[in-house]
Amino acid sequence: MTTTQEAPATRNSVDAHPVRSALTPAGLITVLLGAALPIVDFFIVNVALPTIDTDLKASTATLELVVAAYGITYALLLVVGGRLGDAFGRRRLFIAGLAAFTITSLACGIAPTAEMLVIARAAQGASAALMLPQVLSIIQATTHGEKRSRALGLYGATGGISTVIGQLLGGVLVAADIGGTGWRPIFLVNVPIGITGLLMARKTLPESRAANPVGVDRLGTLLLGFSMLSLLIPLMEGKALGWPVWTIVLLALFPFSAAAFVAVERRHERSGGIPLLPPSVMRMPSMRRGLTVAVPFFVGFGGFMFVYAVTLQDGLHLGPLGSGAALTPMAVGFFATSLAGSRLVTKFGHRVVMLGAGVQLLGILTLIGTTLAAWPDLNVLDLAPGMLLLGIGQGMAMTTLFRIVLSKVPTELAGVGSGVLTTTQQTSLALGVATLGSLFTSLSVPGAMGMKEAFLLVMVLQAALTMVVIATGRLLPDPRD
Repeated sequence: MTTTQEAPATRNSVDAHPVRSALTPAGLITVLLGAALPIVDFFIVNVALPTIDTDLKASTATLELVVAAYGITYALLLVVGGRLGDAFGRRRLFIAGLAAFTITSLACGIAPTAEMLVIARAAQGASAALMLPQVLSIIQATTHGEKRSRALGLYGATGGISTVIGQLLGGVLVAADIGGTGWRPIFLVNVPIGITGLLMARKTLPESRAANPVGVDRLGTLLLGFSMLSLLIPLMEGKALGWPVWTIVLLALFPFSAAAFVAVERRHERSGGIPLLPPSVMRMPSMRRGLTVAVPFFVGFGGFMFVYAVTLQDGLHLGPLGSGAALTPMAVGFFATSLAGSRLVTKFGHRVVMLGAGVQLLGILTLIGTTLAAWPDLNVLDLAPGMLLLGIGQGMAMTTLFRIVLSKVPTELAGVGSGVLTTTQQTSLALGVATLGSLFTSLSVPGAMGMKEAFLLVMVLQAALTMVVIATGRLLPDPRD
């Protein structure tokens, strides 16, 4: 039997402000708004990519960076953001992160060139990394029992539904072309929302922090950052640039930097410190097994959302508004099942993940069959059955995964646990864009497979990843225990 161990230095690191200031419903709405904004903005650009391409004359490689630059800085700095919240106050860091996110959203909306947009997106991701870890930490530190379970379930639902809303909202705003601004409102809309969130946060959020906060693992952060960049940048840029020598060198360095990161983290923890991703936390059965399932799930999810958005516009010529409408059945299915997630888990336990993945697989196969039968005359109604099944399955699997992964994390490790989970999620989403997105982009151009065949190949690969989720889901612990 595997035992759960805490990181040595955190056993006495209890919260400095115990749950005497409980999170109110208004406070929960505030932190869930903070959770929604970064996830919406990871995906909102997908629908706008063709318009950005036309307006800023961006290359394919640059367009992929517009998506991934945000996710890379976001994933890299999430744990650092959690540590800073533990040290300086989670409410304070939430407000600071939301303010920075609002400012960087404005910078994205007024970016004059594609290169400036990539830089602003990276800064936006860093701002999100200050804000998002505080959400789970505030929930963990200010709730307990069934209230915590419900709050975590709503957090999981928020994460998934925000992914779909990002592309729906993007389609509506781009199609509206407000004042001839094209794609820019997809970022500018964050400004009034961010200001509203700041006012709500000041009134509704209790402060909490760790009594003995751990420091930032500088070496671990640098090694993780280099490992991510050495893998993701070549995968995204290599094909478009003709695989220059530097991309090959970076890929060759990846396994060595990753091995160095693991070695440094182990040594840091053995010496009594708290590394960026503590091996002891990763060894918790709920964490280890949950992340094993989460990686293929989110790789497939990130790749699908990118590829599907491009296929709808460039392959089926539905336009941004039609593309958003084609995602509506997915949003409806996800929202319905994510709200029922708590009741489903009470009845079926960890099997909800496998059931959800099975429904998702059925949705993928339905989309494959529909594409084969009707391409290129597919419309929103043709796509609706497959997308509805996808949303139902993803709502069941995703919200339950969040609950399982965090179910056994003690309060004093709330920042670490939430940071590990969200870092894995965002890294996997970025990896999905880098691998499945780049594969699709390279094969869908004239002279290669073509749009239809490239889309079908990606769907087959996602079906394979979904079968991995079903197989590994059997190993998940039961969150009812």
